[in-house]
Amino acid sequence: MTRSPMRAAMVGAALVMNIAGVFGASAETKTVRIAKQFGISYLPITIMESEKLLEKHAKAAGLDVQPQWIQFTSGAPMNDAIISGNLDLASGGVGPMITIWGKTRGSYGVKGIAALNAMPLYLVSVNPKVKSIADLSDADRIALPAIKTSIQALTLQMAAEKAFGAGQQYKLDALTVSMGHPDAQAAMLGEKSGINAHFGSAPFMYQELNDPRAHKIFDSYEVMGGPHTFNVVWATTEFHDENPKLVHAFIAALSDAEKILRDEPARAAAIYVKLDKSKIDVAEVERMIRLPENEWTIVPKNIMAYADFMHRVGALSVQPASWKDLFFPEVADLPGS
Repeated sequence: MTRSPMRAAMVGAALVMNIAGVFGASAETKTVRIAKQFGISYLPITIMESEKLLEKHAKAAGLDVQPQWIQFTSGAPMNDAIISGNLDLASGGVGPMITIWGKTRGSYGVKGIAALNAMPLYLVSVNPKVKSIADLSDADRIALPAIKTSIQALTLQMAAEKAFGAGQQYKLDALTVSMGHPDAQAAMLGEKSGINAHFGSAPFMYQELNDPRAHKIFDSYEVMGGPHTFNVVWATTEFHDENPKLVHAFIAALSDAEKILRDEPARAAAIYVKLDKSKIDVAEVERMIRLPENEWTIVPKNIMAYADFMHRVGALSVQPASWKDLFFPEVADLPGS
């Protein structure tokens, strides 16, 4: 039996449509590699992992996703992993995200997906002679996640400029040493390697202040004039554009995790202690989560203060016109700054 040309064309068109449907349904990645760092500021990611929130929202969108959770000590190596294609979603401080945004505008187009929190950063010292930033000298060594580019390093530069005047933003850079928070805490409190100060984050900074030798020199809210985003999640434009359902599922899962932190801090604390194998008492972690200075939100806050500073001192070649330039459009309707 021979087919007419019209019949053959219709069958061919239907076959093409079926093939396109099959490949279209599976076009988005099934394995997503997600990075986080140490500390309770990454609890939204930890809760997503523990409660399988991403899998839940991905399934509702028709996706079968298998997350891989990877831990880093700072944002710089995550940026290297993003560019090399070994990581899909990075999470870290505002500084590394703005840095890679500026460096990849004409290539990979890295942008933020959402914020993780708004939290202060404490500069803690065990040197009794240091009462303020003006007292820091060559006798001090400040551990922070990454020199020059971490949010702690940028905040220290902003504080130096305020304390010592225009052009003095790098005055204290020579005192800084790159070190992960757990190692930095151990080095400072153990008086090892000459480290006598740590520009850290929660829970490390709160724990350090329990030591009678330790005291806070200043915090980032003082430098920034109020609350600011500490951590964000970012990705390349290619990943974002090729995985629209997954990106929406990730933001929905992140929002669920933030709600657990706000509404069920005891549950969130128990998750942190279990998954991070922390030796901190669950009640103490809950206390940190509940502190009014720590806000669990996906809304970017005070991002532009960092971007403006980085551009002014030459660390960012192009100045974003708005915080929205730094993020993908999924969060553009939020009341960010």
